[in-house]
Amino acid sequence: MMELSVEKRFSDIEHNLNTIREKIYKAAVSSGRNPEEVTLMAVTKTVEPIFINHAIENGINLIGENKVQEFLSKKPYLNLENCEAHLIGHLQTNKVKQIVSEVSMIQSLDSLKLAGEISKRSVEKGVITPCLIEVNIGMEESKTGLDLSALEDLLCQAALLKGISVEGLMTIPPICESEKELDKYFSQMHKIFVDIKDKKLDNVNMRVLSMGMSSDYECAVRNGSTLVRVGSSVFGDRLY
Repeated sequence: MMELSVEKRFSDIEHNLNTIREKIYKAAVSSGRNPEEVTLMAVTKTVEPIFINHAIENGINLIGENKVQEFLSKKPYLNLENCEAHLIGHLQTNKVKQIVSEVSMIQSLDSLKLAGEISKRSVEKGVITPCLIEVNIGMEESKTGLDLSALEDLLCQAALLKGISVEGLMTIPPICESEKELDKYFSQMHKIFVDIKDKKLDNVNMRVLSMGMSSDYECAVRNGSTLVRVGSSVFGDRLY
């Protein structure tokens, strides 16, 4: 019985990946974009390694984990030879030492204090850590991320730190009642991304705009996202 349920979930993952890729393709083409500009990340929070590895076998080359300890406990069991792993959840400064050099990118840089710690630990380990600055586009008190008014200052200061490479921006928009409202947040974020890229700030490479999750990735793609973070639509509902 257990084997049957595993095989069923394998089949569901394959079907889900095909569906998501098709939707990304259509969303990109409908907005005049090249679908190859959009990377699909499989978000693996609470997902067992056997199912993560199956997604990797079916073409996933980027996974995202929310928690440092969860990722480190899974990593020995993951087939990551041809797959990058990013940390996408809130990162506490006391966990930085554990995660630097273990992932290919940290997507949740949201303060100068955190940037300083990533810099320190990266220098100690002799690595450069690519980071995305997380922007709280809806200015919600309940969410982590940087206020827009502080973005350029952090960009400039983080860019001066050794061991850090600023590679773009990440955001999670507020829950919206309509796609029109969602469009507003995503298009605003894309405009900010393009404006910063045009400024050509030293050591700031605006190559990644990470926005869009299971419920809204098509809208994000139509508004310029280069990386969508999809979890439950790939693996099914999370088991806590």
